[in-house]
Order: sequence, then structure tokens, then C-alpha cells
Amino acid sequence: MAEKTTVAEQLAGALAPVLGVDRLPVRLQAWDGSVAGPDDAPLVIIRSPQAIRRLVWAPDEVGLARAYVAGELDVEDDLYTPFAALSSTGRLAPGESPAPSVAERLALVRTGLALGVIGREPPPPPEEVRLRRYGRLHSKRRDAAAVAHHYDIGNDFYRLVLGPSMVYSCAVWDDESVGLEAAQDAKLDLVCRKLGLRPGVRLLDVGCGWGSLAIHAAREYGAEVVGITLSQEQAVLARKRVAEAGLTGSVEIRVQDYRAVDDGPFDAISSVGMAEHVGRAKLPGYAATLGVLLRPGGRLLNHAISWAEEATTWNDDTFIARYVFPDGELISLGDMVTALTSDDLEVLDVEALRQHYALTLRAWVDNLEKHWDDAVALTSEGRARVWRLYMSASALAFEAGKLGVHQVLLQKPGETPPPLRRDWI
Repeated sequence: MAEKTTVAEQLAGALAPVLGVDRLPVRLQAWDGSVAGPDDAPLVIIRSPQAIRRLVWAPDEVGLARAYVAGELDVEDDLYTPFAALSSTGRLAPGESPAPSVAERLALVRTGLALGVIGREPPPPPEEVRLRRYGRLHSKRRDAAAVAHHYDIGNDFYRLVLGPSMVYSCAVWDDESVGLEAAQDAKLDLVCRKLGLRPGVRLLDVGCGWGSLAIHAAREYGAEVVGITLSQEQAVLARKRVAEAGLTGSVEIRVQDYRAVDDGPFDAISSVGMAEHVGRAKLPGYAATLGVLLRPGGRLLNHAISWAEEATTWNDDTFIARYVFPDGELISLGDMVTALTSDDLEVLDVEALRQHYALTLRAWVDNLEKHWDDAVALTSEGRARVWRLYMSASALAFEAGKLGVHQVLLQKPGETPPPLRRDWI
């Protein structure tokens, strides 16, 4: 008599074709304790039959993400190893791949029926968001809603993840030993030097976050800064930090869309980690708006994540769009430079910081995991899981060269001659 297959073995056999692989690259543990797969492979734990029900209805990264966020699917240790294994081949690998065939999905359904786990589609975890009800893509109202979803989850939560610097963008590391705070301070200083800041210079910081760059520019370089954000919570803390630094006379924090700024010109403009929210179709207008706000001879620094694959279009059917950055859109470096360049803005320099972002993300994940219980108490376990998943996956994507991040420095033509690179190195 043939030996009866275990729950884990049945699941492994049904999930492999759905994920586009001949054999699962992970070791699978089912809710009944049974295990299938190589002993030396990273362990993925299916804690609840509902995880399989989610995958029947959404046999892709969204289904897997929903199960993980809901706590129905878990890992033994860190997320890096199992995620790297699952995303190395098959349908979870970066790039276009065909959806599971009808036969592959039916095989998973049959397995689910045999295990008694098939039923109605479970509701998504409460951390999932869809913004269609807020109106036209990248309208001011919808952009404000998207930003609120990501940034207004609690300043204390972000402080746990980001550390005292409260900087939510790629740091610049001399080496891995310097630590996150020193690396973020180095990034802020690099931006200020590239912009040629000095006492009395008027700086517009677009997407100012919690005010770290604005404070650094005013305190270390004597700049007069206007920082703008769409996040109410960011603005509250940024103003508090400005006051505590004794810089209320030099730094103004506004809740304002960049398209509504009307008190230029500015001597310099920084946009760090904000252009990803603009949208491909809106980038030429974004560049034109900032160009109008810049005085002749003034500099603009645009710091943004770039997509290393072919050009992408906005899609809300991904984990990142549904849980992390609704309406966010990445484009290639070439497309970004094209969008920013015009008769009014000349590119002076482009610097790649891809490896620096991988180090930054791993430091944020480390912070989150060290303060896990506090992070869960401040938000929810689901929200903490979203951040752990997205930051771990992003670190691997930067390490593999699937994502990049670049600082593009531009100058508006005028009497001030373009600087040389040695001016800020």
C-alpha cells in the first residue's frame, strides 16, 4: 500500500506549478506540523488553512503578501533567505511572467478541496488600501490620500524604524561600520554641498518629511528653508523639531502640494524621496513647476529610486501598491533625466547610490526587529509585517541591481557658472 502523502507534501506539490517552479525552493511546514522539502532550505510556515484559501483566489504575490500580513504564513528566522529563494525563479522573480494556467490553478483548488480549506474569498487584511474612490490618479486630493496612508501611521513608529535621524531615504555610507545615524548625516551634508548652500540662501525642500534636511541646512549652512509635505503628522513633528533646534526664524514647515507653492524664487530646491509619488505622466510638469520656482543660476537636486528593468506603468495589483506606496511609480534613470531636463534645467551631475540603499534598508529592518513588540503596539502586527516584508524585499532588490537610486543635480541657466564636482566632494 502506498504511503499517504502529508498535508505539507500535498501543498508543496500544488503550490510549485502555481509559483512557476518545478520544485519549491523552500521547506514547507503545514498547520498540522507536517514538513516537506529539503532539510537545508529556508523554512516557510503555513500557520492557517486560510493562507491556502487566499492563494486559491489570488495565486500571486498579492495572495502571499495577504497571508503573511495576516499572520497565516510566516518564516522561521529573517525574511531575506526565504524571499530570495522564492524570488530567484518562477513567477515571483522580477520581470514579466505569465499568470498560472487554468490547469495549475485547478490543481491547487483540488488540493484545497481535499484538505477541506476551500471557501469564499477571505477579506484582505485591514492594512490593504485602494484609492480609486479618491478620484483621478495624481490629483492633489488623491496624492494627499496616498501620502496619508503611508506617512500618517504614527511618528513614534517611524522613530523606531528610522532611528533618531528621522530620515526616510537612502543614507550615504563611508563603510558598513559607521552606523545609520552617521550615514544619514553624511547624506544630508552631501545634498547641502551639491546645492551650494550658504548663509542667506533660500531653499525649498519638497517632501520635507520630519524636517531633518531643513534643520541641517539651516543649522549647518545658514540657509533659509521652506519645507513642504502632504503629511499632517510629519508637519507636526517637523515643526516641533525645528522649534527644539531653535530654528523657527530660519525654517518654515508647510502642509502644501508642490503645485501650490507660489512664493518663489528659491536659490535652491531639494526633492529627496518624493519624485516616486509624482507619477510618470506628471514628471514633466513637476520639473517645469520646480524650474519656475528656481532663480536663474539656482540648483535643483532630485533624489529618487529608479527601476532597473524596462519602463513600467502604474499598476495597483502589486503588494507595494496595495500596502505600501499606493499610486507610487518608479521609472528608469534615463526616463527621469529626460523628464527633468529642459531649456530651463541643465543636468550637472548624476550619482548612483544603489548599494548605499541596501545598507540603509537592512539597518531599518534591524531597527524594526529589535523593537518589534513596541512597533506592533504602536500600529498593528499587520502593519509591522507590511514594513518588514517591503523593506526586506527592497533590500534584496537593491543588492541584486533590480532597483537603483540616483541623485540628479540640475541648474537653471543664469549668471552663476555651473559648479565642478570637486565643489562638493
